[in-house]
Amino acid sequence: MNILDHMEAALSGLRSDGNYRVFAELERQCREFPKATFFDETGDTREVTVWCSNDYLGMGQNPIVTGRMKEIIDKCGAGAGGTRNISGTNHYHVLLERELADLHAKEAALIFTSGYVSNWAALGTLLSRIPGIIVYSDALNHASMIEGIRHARCEKRLFRHNDPAHLRELLAADDPNAPKLVAFESVYSMDGDIAPIAEICDAADAFGAMTYLDEVHAVGMYGPRGGGVAEREGLMDRLTVIEGTLGKAFGVMGGYVTGPAVLVDFIRSFASGFIFTTALPPALAAGATASIRYLKQSSVERQAHQANVAKVRSALDARGIPHMRNPSHIVPVMVGNASKCKWISDVLLRDFGIYVQPINYPTVPVGTERLRITPTPAHSDADIRHLAQALCAMWSQCALARAVA
Repeated sequence: MNILDHMEAALSGLRSDGNYRVFAELERQCREFPKATFFDETGDTREVTVWCSNDYLGMGQNPIVTGRMKEIIDKCGAGAGGTRNISGTNHYHVLLERELADLHAKEAALIFTSGYVSNWAALGTLLSRIPGIIVYSDALNHASMIEGIRHARCEKRLFRHNDPAHLRELLAADDPNAPKLVAFESVYSMDGDIAPIAEICDAADAFGAMTYLDEVHAVGMYGPRGGGVAEREGLMDRLTVIEGTLGKAFGVMGGYVTGPAVLVDFIRSFASGFIFTTALPPALAAGATASIRYLKQSSVERQAHQANVAKVRSALDARGIPHMRNPSHIVPVMVGNASKCKWISDVLLRDFGIYVQPINYPTVPVGTERLRITPTPAHSDADIRHLAQALCAMWSQCALARAVA
């Protein structure tokens, strides 16, 4: 077969199904977030408002964070110089790991280059190197968790999404002496629902299983110090491993795991995704540390953020725009058609100056295509009105069904 022709045919299939991804060329404007400069295909530029950023609290432009990064780049230079075992662990890596361990009340932490890598490396290492282990994975776990589990090639069980009763059934059916690990998330990024952490921990405890909680969409956002949903609900001590990211609410870049010192050392010593990759630049580590320390002390951003989420939902309700009900900060506006979802996104950008990416298959199931809206504290009341009015116009133009109050 002609390999390039095969590739082109596969890409054509994505285009015809409305699932081909087109990346918008944007330039974030520091101190002006969520405003950004959009570069179109002709090279012309215009200002747009970003409604789908995972910089949930705008910490990527916080002067405490950016100032610290500037200070450390002048002190240490741009890069880390290589892997931590060859080039040495930078002092700012150590400070960041201490801060993360404290955030989650764990003995130790280990940082990675992204949240994807931290999940893949940690789960892949734990599950491949503990003889006879069985993993119990929520059916809607993130691709990074799925890849880590697949890489391990261990026995696995899928339990129905957020269903502790089904998890118990699966645990009860297996060898009581086999080591076990339950892997799940707190906030699920596409539907915005939140796991019943206490009930899942109850099931795991009843069968002697370790627990692995992905809090990437919750760290910085929930809890009195931004430790996530587990902190908010007083459950951090019941989780064996808490994994998170530095690239969303903390506004920088990187991922991490926290847990018992021996477990973290085990991952550090055996995970290829840690051992053989260049470390985070010191300035990024220092910026992340500054962000975490700030959000441990300040709840202003979290409170303003929750208020804006409520305003967005209210504005959508007033215009009959259907959005998925959930207890989190993620507002999925349901379209239900891949081509229309992509077209709406394009028109919002072109005619209304609103940037929100379409979420289509395989990220979500066919028929559940959506616009994933993520309000921030930096969105103004005028921004919210403009978004709601633009969506109202799109719903009329596409003759889409309205939500019934």
